Amino acid sequence: MIIACPACATRYVVPDSAVGIDGRTVRCAKCRHSWFQEGPRIDRTAQAAAPPVETAGAPVEHDEAARHPGTAAGGPAREDPAAGEAEPGDQTENSDVEEIAERTSAPASMQEPEAQYSQFEYQPPFRSRRNPLRIWTAAAAVFAVIALGTIAAVNYWGAPDWIPFNRPTFAANQPDLVLDFPPAQQDRRTLPNGSEFFGAVGTITNVGREGRTVPSILIVMRDQREKIVYSWVLAPPKPKLAPGEKMTVVEAVTDVPKSAKYVEIGWKPS
Repeated sequence: MIIACPACATRYVVPDSAVGIDGRTVRCAKCRHSWFQEGPRIDRTAQAAAPPVETAGAPVEHDEAARHPGTAAGGPAREDPAAGEAEPGDQTENSDVEEIAERTSAPASMQEPEAQYSQFEYQPPFRSRRNPLRIWTAAAAVFAVIALGTIAAVNYWGAPDWIPFNRPTFAANQPDLVLDFPPAQQDRRTLPNGSEFFGAVGTITNVGREGRTVPSILIVMRDQREKIVYSWVLAPPKPKLAPGEKMTVVEAVTDVPKSAKYVEIGWKPS
């Protein structure tokens, strides 16, 4: 008879006696699946109508004695050497279809080709097991922390000199215009109300032979670490100076930070 595994559909050719009429539990040699296999269908009506097997009587014993002269008629009957042998379909020690298939293998034309199973078919080994949204969220959080740390460091220590986009504090010298703010004419003191006062007096002179437009003036105050803590732009009293003309600039502020230690005055960059 041919039996097939209900799990992987692998078929086996086994003798009827291996399963028996009442059926038995078997196991697939390929996928190790176990199931109950029913026995072969036998026409029990025809089996019941078959003539009974004749038992050995006295004539048979006589004939047996005749064939074997040393045996007396009344002596004990010879034991049948096949009497103790079990019928081919009585029992099967192995409950595994694997060993049945090893003893009785089907021809190659009756067996189905083995399915080619691959570990890459249903579950690729490189499939991502993490949530991409969670990964990008964590990366954005790390980037935000680094950015905030960089901004805080620049505000505290200032931008380093090696940064290529670090712009100069003041513009270059203007042609024929001389900016003069002597340190002796700069006044820094604390007012009675506790605020910090700063006053500066200087001059702008056109030493050229042509009239010049006067740009704005930038006043910068730095702390002990030379970090800019305060700055403001001062508009010149006159927008233009004639050749050889000179004008005086007076400026005073009262909201200067107490950490300001140094003062720099120059042309405002455009």
